[in-house]
Amino acid sequence: MLSYFFKRLGLAAAIVSVAMFLLFCMIYLIPGDPASVALGPRATEEMRAALREKMGLNQPVLVQFWNFYIGAWTGDLGDEVLSGRPVTTVVFEQLPYTLALIVGGITWSVALGIPLGCWAAVSRGSWADRIVGILSVAVIAVPSFVIAIYALLIFAVELRWLPAIGAGEPGNLGDQLTHLVLPSLAVGLGWVGYIARMVRASMLEVLEASHIRTARAFGLPDRTITYRYALSIAILPTVTLLGVGIGQMLSSAVFAEIVFARPGVGKLVYDAILTRNFPIVTGTVLITTVLFVLLNLLADLIIGALDPRVRSSF
Repeated sequence: MLSYFFKRLGLAAAIVSVAMFLLFCMIYLIPGDPASVALGPRATEEMRAALREKMGLNQPVLVQFWNFYIGAWTGDLGDEVLSGRPVTTVVFEQLPYTLALIVGGITWSVALGIPLGCWAAVSRGSWADRIVGILSVAVIAVPSFVIAIYALLIFAVELRWLPAIGAGEPGNLGDQLTHLVLPSLAVGLGWVGYIARMVRASMLEVLEASHIRTARAFGLPDRTITYRYALSIAILPTVTLLGVGIGQMLSSAVFAEIVFARPGVGKLVYDAILTRNFPIVTGTVLITTVLFVLLNLLADLIIGALDPRVRSSF
């Protein structure tokens, strides 16, 4: 397991390094002068030159990339153009809101997707299986921003069951959880379909295994066989799927944070793009990329701990 951990860690570091290189290239190739955009049209050339020097834009490209690369690995992503605050401070102030949104989305997808997948598997070919299949395709097909808008209109505007905007009062956990319900539903509902279909397919395969037939021969109850023996094996591909789905949830969080006027890294990137605040864009994208890679690494380690065959095949 230790060897598997270091191999996966090395692969994660390589992926982050490649992502850093591609991110720098994309930012460098974007047309326009960040200093001119930040200072506005009335700035003098001396002011623009001073800001370019402060941002390191007057140095050769290779020197800029090296400084960016070393700074990223040491946690120094530069300063924000408008306020001069460190980029890492600004991003990490908003990151907990997005993490709470993703955790809420995962909770919705797991709490609904796994029972639906199990129900469809044990009811194979019945009306229940068909209903779960139709619902799964439906929620997969609907974009997250559409779910967010309709959830806002129905539950906040029409029924007035839940608050419409904001992240809740700071320090009031109950109020924050109430404000989290609708945005997390918008982020996680689409993945209910993926998880339900994955669990169904895995459960159908596991239910045909020899040890399940042996358990039936010994007269064990169907509920025990399904949830204790079959689900514990069928859930493994779902962990991998969730690791991949976190990246999609990060992109869905952008729409949810805009629609529900929530703070978070998605809203931060959106505002930074509008103001051409490139250090914030670079830092936010890089930090979320590292977060995505780390969460996938965690999913791989969980799979490796639960299934020794994965460790031996890597």
